[in-house]
Amino acid sequence: MIHRRHALGLLAAATILPSRSFANVSYQRSEFREDLQKRFFDLGTEGTFVGYKIDDYLIIASDKTRSGEGRLPASTFKIPNALIALETGVVQDPDKDVFKWDGTTRSIEAWNKDHTLRSAIAVSAFPVFQEIARRIGEERMKKYVDTIDYGNRDIGGGIDQFWVSGNLRIDPMQQIDFLDRLRRGVLPVGKRSQQLVCDILPVTKVGDAVIRAKTGLTDKEHGSLGWLVGWSEKGSDVTVFAMNMDCKTQAQIDARLSVTQQCLTDIVAL
Repeated sequence: MIHRRHALGLLAAATILPSRSFANVSYQRSEFREDLQKRFFDLGTEGTFVGYKIDDYLIIASDKTRSGEGRLPASTFKIPNALIALETGVVQDPDKDVFKWDGTTRSIEAWNKDHTLRSAIAVSAFPVFQEIARRIGEERMKKYVDTIDYGNRDIGGGIDQFWVSGNLRIDPMQQIDFLDRLRRGVLPVGKRSQQLVCDILPVTKVGDAVIRAKTGLTDKEHGSLGWLVGWSEKGSDVTVFAMNMDCKTQAQIDARLSVTQQCLTDIVAL
């Protein structure tokens, strides 16, 4: 096993991926694949896809710039939010602790009910994770966002909304860095918390492969940005990925999983 900064470090001389403060390690490889951009063009939009093929120490990106641009994480922040909830004891058991519906009817019907952590992340129940963030509180939230080195680590803008309309930003490379550490259980928090979060991530089966991933979507005021981040497992082969794209139509919103699957297929990860 190599150090994460080595595995994800971009070579100092590399020009195909955004510059980052990772170690200069000669055996890490990176590629720019222009053909992946066609997947977004065919949808009538713009986006980026980055995949990290673990066994090959290979990072594949669709573009030179957007793959390194920090943006609001939206609901992809539910992954660290769940992790911090477990670590702080705000949630003890993801299947037994219940968050009661507040009685407010919202446009997404699946949100209008009681939820456990597992069911809430499955339907991306924003009100539940707002309540979780409030229970964690600003001081503990800041401490753990710093501890896990998540994005720009700025939680300004309101404890129950900083990830959808506040100051928090994360780029695809940072998403992959965080997810790979979570997947391997090497974040500087409890092993149990990391294992439980991996277990509750929504799962999609594609042939003999499994994708564990979380969606995200900002509102129109904040750019209508769609995310899908996670990792695919095909036998012993693992690819950690992050995709984001501009979503101006419902069809584009709905295509987040399919375009990611196409990109994963293109890089022979599915």
